[in-house]
Amino acid sequence: MGRVTQTTQRTPKVTVRRNRTLALVSALVKGVVAAGLGLGSLTVLVMVVWISSPYPDSGPGEALRAAAGVWLLAHGAGLVRPDTLIGVPAPVGLVPLLLVLGPVWLAHRAARDAAESQEELREGAHEGARDGSAGPSRAGAFCAVTAGYLLVVAGAAAYARGGPLYADPDTLAFPVALVVAGAAAAGVWTAAGRPFGPAPSWSPLAVQEAVARTLFRRRAEAAFRSAAAGLTVLLGGGALLVAVALGRNAGATQDAFLGLAGDWSGRIAVLLLAAALVPNAALWGAAYGLGPGFSLGTGATATPLGLDGTPALPRFPLLAAVPDQGPGALPNGAALAVPVAAALAVAWFAVRRAAPADAPRARAWSPRETVLVTLLAALACGAGTALLTAVAGGPIGSGALSAFGPVWWLTGPAALVWTAVIGVPAALLMRLWRLRTPGWAWRRDVPEADEPPTAEVDVEEEGDDEEGGDRAGRPRRWWAPWRGRRAAGEGGERGPGAPASPAASSVPPPGPAPEAASGFEPYDFLPTDPWHEKDGPWHGNETREARWASLKQGSGGLMADFPAERAADRAGRTDRADRADPVPDRRAADPDGPGATP
Repeated sequence: MGRVTQTTQRTPKVTVRRNRTLALVSALVKGVVAAGLGLGSLTVLVMVVWISSPYPDSGPGEALRAAAGVWLLAHGAGLVRPDTLIGVPAPVGLVPLLLVLGPVWLAHRAARDAAESQEELREGAHEGARDGSAGPSRAGAFCAVTAGYLLVVAGAAAYARGGPLYADPDTLAFPVALVVAGAAAAGVWTAAGRPFGPAPSWSPLAVQEAVARTLFRRRAEAAFRSAAAGLTVLLGGGALLVAVALGRNAGATQDAFLGLAGDWSGRIAVLLLAAALVPNAALWGAAYGLGPGFSLGTGATATPLGLDGTPALPRFPLLAAVPDQGPGALPNGAALAVPVAAALAVAWFAVRRAAPADAPRARAWSPRETVLVTLLAALACGAGTALLTAVAGGPIGSGALSAFGPVWWLTGPAALVWTAVIGVPAALLMRLWRLRTPGWAWRRDVPEADEPPTAEVDVEEEGDDEEGGDRAGRPRRWWAPWRGRRAAGEGGERGPGAPASPAASSVPPPGPAPEAASGFEPYDFLPTDPWHEKDGPWHGNETREARWASLKQGSGGLMADFPAERAADRAGRTDRADRADPVPDRRAADPDGPGATP
């Protein structure tokens, strides 16, 4: 009796379930790896500083726990320093913003890669799973990556317990979990192509209809781009203020840097900490320029009007940029130019979309749309400023050092007011300026949407043509508005009834005669011989073969391999028949047949 072998075939449902499980496990592992890379890189940096220190205060275990605490601080967790001079644990909530970039980028990349792999898995699924069920959804990838990352966060918080810097348990849920979830959500959104909409189903119907419109999405995109430009200018201006202040107080900065550490390893640690706090200093400078300023303890505030109260300043190089105590002077008031520049940047980027230089006047936005987009950009700029300044400060101790940095609920509205009050009128003026077609020649080559381009030109004198002929066809730029304005600059002002100048016309003025141009050579008339003469060069055998070979090569192999002589003879017979009978549709009259088709 022969042996019977039973073969079981895996059903499509089992394959789909297995693929989904493997994909979720892969996303979970990616979250764990992302957190491990961030924790490992920071631990290596801390251990290098500890090893290079000639007089370490603790062993390697304490250094590893301190590295875990600093890594949690990079996620926004509040730390507690138990060893203080007064014996009371001191909170440390000032987050170096440069350290935040590493963990946020790693979580973002892990979620993006997990979501992209799910998309590839769904696209390559078999026929049994073509409905997209072969892999988890984007929400599944997001949850798996976030869960894997938070597992490492929980382990690091448990390990740092009992060290020189341990995390406050209340801050692990907020903001640590929120930061990780936000970075993972941004990664999934990036993998999906950064779509804008549709709105959630629980949102109001008016919001869903507005988001579904393409026009609304374009306006919102323009507003957010303008807000990002204004926020960038605001941060750049704040960094410039800090750099100028440090340059003016270079002696105090050097003394603070050299006094904190006497050996080179300690100075490198101080330098790294100062570099990690540079974004915080830029936000402090921006808050100073906006007007609310920043707190230097519970009893002192620094604003452009002066420094009120007694500041509680620890010895640190960046704090040497703090203004002197007393009323502010003229250099302190010059910091108000930072929000003005930010408001002008918001207006400029909004007007670039409202009235493009290469579009007709009919496509420009109305003043109402320009004002609404600029106000939305100002609102987004204020919200972004409030969010960034909220994380740029925090307590660095107890007592007087419990309030340190800018006040977000004052800085955000100040940014909104500056950008709205200055940005909206500036946007309207810039819109009018860019739509001045008669005075700006960069729009002369763009016809109106409803009117054809005019062909009327004004004939200038010969001397003006020689001097301005080269400039008439060149586009005018905003940095050279006088270029091409010959009527106003050389020929005087025109009256209201005078014809338009060549610079403002849609058609460039006629240049000098062709004979006057250098290198001009007149050409003779073409020969009057018939082009179909058989003895001519066009129908020669060599020329015909070359043409046929070129056409065959350009067709990519689609032309049949006919000899050139037969095609030429057929063309010659057709030409001769056409010359013999000039009416090709003439046919023999047949009394019984149908007439010629018209």
